[in-house]
Amino acid sequence: MKKTVDKKNKEIALVGNPNTGKTTIFNALTGLRHSTANYPGVTVEKKTGSMRLPGGEDISVLDLPGAYSLLPRSLDEEVVHDVLLGIRGDTPPPDLVLVVLDAGNLERNLYLATQVLETGIPVILVLNMWDMARQKGVEVDLQKLEKRTGVPCVTTVGMEREGIAKLQQAIALTLADPAEGSGRFSVEPFLPGLLKTELDKIVVLIEGRLKNRPQAAFGEALRILSDRSFRSPFFGDMKTGDLLRVEALSVRASLKQNGIDWTSVEPECRYAAVDHLCEEVIRRMPQKTVPFSEKLDRILTHRVWGLVAFVGVMGIIFQSIFSWAKIPMDLLSRIIEKLGDFAQALLPAGPLESLVVDGIIAGVGNVVVFLPQIFLLFFFIALFEDTGYMARAVFVLDKLMKKVGLNGKAFLPLLSSFACTVPGILATRTIEDRNDRLATILVAPLMSCSARLPVYTLLIAAFIPAVPVFHVFHLQGLTLLGLYLLSIGTGLGVASLFRKTFLKGNRMPFVFELPPYRIPHLKTVFGTMWDRAKEFITRAGSIIFLLSILLWFCVSYPKSPSAEARFVAERQQATATLSGEALQARLGEIEHSKKDLQIRSSYAGSLGKIIEPAIRPLGFNWEIGIGIVASFAARELLISTLAIVHHVQTEGEGMTAGLVAALQKDRSPETGKLSYTPLVALSLMVFYVLACQCFSTFAIVKRETGSWGWMFFMIFYMTALAWSASFIVFQGGRLLGFE
Repeated sequence: MKKTVDKKNKEIALVGNPNTGKTTIFNALTGLRHSTANYPGVTVEKKTGSMRLPGGEDISVLDLPGAYSLLPRSLDEEVVHDVLLGIRGDTPPPDLVLVVLDAGNLERNLYLATQVLETGIPVILVLNMWDMARQKGVEVDLQKLEKRTGVPCVTTVGMEREGIAKLQQAIALTLADPAEGSGRFSVEPFLPGLLKTELDKIVVLIEGRLKNRPQAAFGEALRILSDRSFRSPFFGDMKTGDLLRVEALSVRASLKQNGIDWTSVEPECRYAAVDHLCEEVIRRMPQKTVPFSEKLDRILTHRVWGLVAFVGVMGIIFQSIFSWAKIPMDLLSRIIEKLGDFAQALLPAGPLESLVVDGIIAGVGNVVVFLPQIFLLFFFIALFEDTGYMARAVFVLDKLMKKVGLNGKAFLPLLSSFACTVPGILATRTIEDRNDRLATILVAPLMSCSARLPVYTLLIAAFIPAVPVFHVFHLQGLTLLGLYLLSIGTGLGVASLFRKTFLKGNRMPFVFELPPYRIPHLKTVFGTMWDRAKEFITRAGSIIFLLSILLWFCVSYPKSPSAEARFVAERQQATATLSGEALQARLGEIEHSKKDLQIRSSYAGSLGKIIEPAIRPLGFNWEIGIGIVASFAARELLISTLAIVHHVQTEGEGMTAGLVAALQKDRSPETGKLSYTPLVALSLMVFYVLACQCFSTFAIVKRETGSWGWMFFMIFYMTALAWSASFIVFQGGRLLGFE
C-alpha cells in the first residue's frame, strides 16, 4: 500500500488534451516557479509549482500529462486517472481542477471535460486560445455554458497572459466556496434505458473502492463497462472471481442479448451529450476565405512538399549552428584559454600544473566550448514546438514511419533521442503495442543525440571547407545535415527490417491532432531550451570532469626514468650549443618528442595499441581508439581525449582552433603521412552516427526491456553496423582516390 502524502497547501491540477496550451497556462500561473520530477514507480513527468492567490494565500499547482480520456490507454493517462480519483498515495487528490480547452475546438475537448465533471471535484473550465477561436469565427455563449455545466468558465490567451488575473480570481473564489465549481453535467439522459438499471449494479460495487471520490463511481462504472481490456486500475490486483469483474461481465452479456454494443456505450452516449451541449453554446460564423493556416498546411503537410520543407528547415538549422554559434564559441574559447594561461602562471611546473591545465581545463574546456551550438539546436526544437510546426513534422514523417512498420507514437521518443537517448527510450512507454515499443527502443540510440554534436562540429570545422552551395547553404552545414539524415534514414531502415522479421505484428492506428499555429513566446522557448541544455552542462561538469582527470592520468603514467634522463640531457646539450630562436625551436621539438613518447608508453597508449588492429581498416589510429573507449562513458570525451593526447597549445588561437590545428598537422611517426584527413574524419563521423557508446543507454534498455539479451543484441548490431559503414566509407574512398 502506498504511503499517503500529507497536504500542506490547497492543491489545484491542470488537465487537458495535448496541444490546448495547458502547460502555457501552468507557466503563467506559477511564473515558471516549478520543479520537475517523475511520479514514484513510473517514468511519467510530474511538474509541480506554486502560485499566490490575490488574497495572499499560496497554493500548489500540478500540471498533469496531456490526456484524451480518463480511460487509461497509456501511463500518462493512467496517472491523470489515478490522481483525479484519489488513488495515487504519493500524490494528494486536488481540491480544484482546471480543465484547459481549445476554445476553437470544444467539440473534441469537451469529451475529457465531461468525464472530469462527473468526478465530483470542483472544476473551472478554461477556454484557452480565445483569440484564435474568434479569428476562426467561433462564438461561445459563456453564460449558457456555465449554466449547463454548473461550473465557472474563464477565457484566456495563455501566450499573452490575457485572462490570467481573472482566472486567479476564479480559483480563489472556487477554493473558498467549492460549491461554485461543483458541476451538474451528466450523460445519464443519453444512456439506453436498459443500461441505466444494469449500470447501477457496477456503481454500487465501485463506490466502496473509491473512498476519496465516491461521486466518480458513475463515470468509472461506464468506463469499466466499455473497456474490453479491463485497463481500469481497479482490476490491477483482481483475481478471476472478483465480484466487480464478474458483475461487469454479467452486465456486458445482458446488454449483448438485448442488441446493445457495450464496447461503444461510453463514447456514443458521451459524444451525444457533448454534441447536444455544443449545439446550445457554440455558433460558427461562415468564413469567406480559406484561412492562411489551412493554405500553409496544404504545403507543410503535403506528402512531397511537406518533406521538402522539413529538409529545408533542418538545413537552415544546421547551417545556423555553424554560422551563429561562431562568435560565442570563439569568446568561450578565449575565456578557457585565458583560464589555462592563468593556471599555468599560478601553479609551479609539475604534475599538478599538468593535471589542471592539460587534464581538467583542456579536457572539459574543449567540450564546454561547443555549448553555443547545443543551445542553438535546443532553441530551434523548442521554437518549432511552440509555433506548432513540430506537429506538422510529426504528421509528415508519420507517413514514412507507416512504411517501415512503426507507430506514429514512435516519432516523439525518436525526436527526444536527438537530445538524449535515455529520456527518448523512457518516452516509449506511451506506445501500447509491445513490438512497436521494442523496435523503437532498439533504434532510438541511432538518433544523433546532443553528445555527438561536438564530435561532428569539431571534425567538420577541421576537415570540411566552408564552400558555398547554391549561394544559400555551405558545405559544412550540409555535411552536418547529412549526418542527421543518415541517422534518421538508418534508424527507419533498421526498424523496418526488425518489424518485417522477428518483430512482426499489426501496426496500431495513430490518432494525431495538429495544433493551431502560434506566435512563439520567447520566455517559454528559452526556458525549454535551458531545461534541455542543463543536462548537458551538468554532465560536462561532473562525468566529463572526472573522466578527464582519469584520462590525464592514463596518458601521463607510468613515467620512464631513462626517457626522462635522456630528454634532460638533450635539453642541456641544446642550451649549451644554441641560442635565440634556434634554441627555442629546439626546446619545443624536445618537449614535443618527450610528450609523444610519454603518451605512447602510457597506460592509455598501451590500450590504444591493443585496439588499433581492429580499427586500422577504418582509418583510425590508436589515439582515436582511446577516444572510442572513453566515449562509452560520454561521447564528448573523444574531444577531451584528443585534446589531452595532443597536449593542445593554443598560442592565442583559442581552445577549439588549437585542437583543430593539432589534428590538421599531426603526422604518423612511422610513415610521415597525415594522421587525420577529410576521409578519416568522414569515416569517424559515420562511426559515431551508428555506434552505440553509452553506458546509460545500456542500463535503460536493460530496465525497459527486462532483458540482458535485448541490450547485448543492440550493442552487437550497432557496433557491427558502425564498423561496416566506416569500413565501406574509408576503403571505398581510398579505392576512388580520395585519401
